[in-house]
Amino acid sequence: MKKLIIGLALVALLLVPVSCGVAPEAEAPEEGGMAPDEDYTPESLPSDEERMIVRTGEMSMVVEDVTQACDDIARLAVGYDGYTVSSQIWGEDEDIRGQISIRVPAEKFELALTELRNLAVRVESESTRSEDITEEYVDLQSRLNNAEATEQQYLALLEKTEDVDDILKIYERLSWVRQEIEQIKGRMQYLERTTSMSLIEVSLEPEVIAKPLVRIGWNALEVLKSAARGLVVALQVLGTLAIWLLIFIPIWGTILGIILWRRRKKKKA
Repeated sequence: MKKLIIGLALVALLLVPVSCGVAPEAEAPEEGGMAPDEDYTPESLPSDEERMIVRTGEMSMVVEDVTQACDDIARLAVGYDGYTVSSQIWGEDEDIRGQISIRVPAEKFELALTELRNLAVRVESESTRSEDITEEYVDLQSRLNNAEATEQQYLALLEKTEDVDDILKIYERLSWVRQEIEQIKGRMQYLERTTSMSLIEVSLEPEVIAKPLVRIGWNALEVLKSAARGLVVALQVLGTLAIWLLIFIPIWGTILGIILWRRRKKKKA
């Protein structure tokens, strides 16, 4: 009977969906207790060569052709084993603008920036940022080790427990520990991705050229035709209104006659 209950509890545990929220830390079992915290010290942190650095760059560029530049930057990212995160172009004619974000391998970050500068007529602004996330990653690794050790302790305790109520309590705590483990792993994977692939955001604007005296696309004949069409529409509206008034003349004519008759009657009085 005990083995059946333990088997059902473990199967249900594997089917429990991972919660999106932050699960409360599971309490340690009374027997054995949770593994002691493995607090890290400055000496336990990786060396400078092993530190995890998130690098991001922002650049505002003036280019000859915004659409072409956007395509060139996307190809540049692929050429460096990266990819385009997002791309947007808006406006028309000489007012067109663009925005593109790419990710490239961290070791090719500086090379990508250099090649981006070569695509510009001129660079209006440029900035880079670096964020050291080594301590956060080491802390997550320590928490993961503790959570996995706690999980093993609960599983070992589950094998020794015969009381059904105790089995269910252990099963509930195991589910919380499993959720915590998955959340920590997800965060660690995110940090690994952001350190391995640097983000570069580029704003694009066209080179300023003297605007023509007459707006491109303006045509006097088309303007004349448009005005004529407007006049015809106005006459149609007036004609429609006149027809409606004529059809309803028995009604509004009677009302108008009564009003005039009453006014004349008042004057005579």
